[in-house]
Amino acid sequence: MSGSISAVILAGGRARRMGGEDKGLVEIATEPMISHVIRAIAPQVDAIAINANRNIARYEAFGYPVISDDLEDFQGPLAGMAAGLQWCPGERLLTLPCDGPLVPSDLVARLATALNGGDVAVAHDGERLQPVHALINKACLPSLQAFLASGERKIDRWYAELDCREADLSDRSTLFINVNTPEQQAAMTERLQGRTARGLS
Repeated sequence: MSGSISAVILAGGRARRMGGEDKGLVEIATEPMISHVIRAIAPQVDAIAINANRNIARYEAFGYPVISDDLEDFQGPLAGMAAGLQWCPGERLLTLPCDGPLVPSDLVARLATALNGGDVAVAHDGERLQPVHALINKACLPSLQAFLASGERKIDRWYAELDCREADLSDRSTLFINVNTPEQQAAMTERLQGRTARGLS
């Protein structure tokens, strides 16, 4: 799969603000939230895996490989990225969260254009980087493993060690609307149901 792009959907967190409920499995507009992410990203990549540390069987039911962190105790998104890079069958890995169901159809193309020979391309919303929306060269795995082995966990510090490119996605700001609370869950359900009613699903 030379030159191909794989994706890992990060669903391995604790979701404290959702009362500990597994966010990828939270229902949005009659479907688990991760279903919306999978449907949007599947046409853009060559392979998909789900990074999860609990409810493994429920995630496996979506029909994709489920990979867990090597590190215990929910060590954050970098642990999920490391697991994704270890699994990745292609040369580049897209990472994105399970709690942002409004994924644009040109996300991968935009990140790939920004990468342009760098180590990682990270989405920028016009104000700040959105570090879990990234396209990473698989060759960066040893760097990430060494970073984690040193005890570091902050994603921006790892990016600072790489040739990091920014992808301007300020015109795709809905990508960065995520669901962290029951109130946001209700708002996202209303939004998605409205899109379906207007024929925009």
